[in-house]
Amino acid sequence: MKLERHTPIFVAGHRGLAGSAIVRELQRREIGRLLLRTRSELDLTDVGAVERFFENEKPAVVVIAAAKVGGIQANDSLPGDFLFQNLQIQNNLIDASRRHRVGKLLFLGSSCVYPKQCPQPMKEDHLLTGPVETTSQWYAVAKLAGIKLCQAYRRQHGCDFITAMPASLYGPNDNFDPKASHVLPAMIRRFYEAKAAGLDEVVCWGTGSPLREFLHADDFARGCLLLLESYSDEQIINMGSGEEVSIRVLAEMTARAVGFEGRIRWDTSKPDGTPRKFLDGSRLFSLGWKPCIPLEQGLAEAARGFKP
Repeated sequence: MKLERHTPIFVAGHRGLAGSAIVRELQRREIGRLLLRTRSELDLTDVGAVERFFENEKPAVVVIAAAKVGGIQANDSLPGDFLFQNLQIQNNLIDASRRHRVGKLLFLGSSCVYPKQCPQPMKEDHLLTGPVETTSQWYAVAKLAGIKLCQAYRRQHGCDFITAMPASLYGPNDNFDPKASHVLPAMIRRFYEAKAAGLDEVVCWGTGSPLREFLHADDFARGCLLLLESYSDEQIINMGSGEEVSIRVLAEMTARAVGFEGRIRWDTSKPDGTPRKFLDGSRLFSLGWKPCIPLEQGLAEAARGFKP
């Protein structure tokens, strides 16, 4: 689908990390008549409110970047909220897009929905070949349902609904809430606060051995626009950086970026989560996309942008 200057585009979740990056890229390219609503303006869990929005605004393109997100602690302590709210949000948006004949919908999955013991790197056809990591299962199950609903509507109704599976994102507008953030922003906050307090030690969860793949939000946004214009398939498509780093090395990198010079201690009584999450991004690479922002550079920029 060709995105034009006046194409009405609804980016759900435009204030979050993923959604705001997509909005910035659309604005940079001067593409789209953007339809943006805050949570107070449009409650995505309210089916009636979503219906009225689609009836009035008639978006031609929908990007679902809205979700309840968080790290291991948040998933573990709020399982009902993670499952129910994410199901509500995506069901309302996907079904309204079907009924109002939206020309293109991009649903954002997550690398955490792949099986815990998935072969590495993770290929798209590895989805649902084994159980997911228990520490993120509530979020993962909701995302899996969204993926399958997009595929089902494509088969039954011919909807051009696609799903991208990004690696762990970071960058501007990240969530630094200590109870809800993912590993990288959580580390930035922890090291920053330790430095500000003059502490000589920071405690991190687990062993530090798990491997993770991180993708800067601006690289991710460029990939999303490419998919909106050039990809139309039932199969999900991975979006990764092609590089991975251990949590231990990530912690050391974060300490340097923040300027923390103390010791890092690992609390091995806490869970590690999935041992490795490395996406096979070859299908998207073959379409001409590749990331441009190295992790150490992007992390340093994220650390400078953190405001407690």
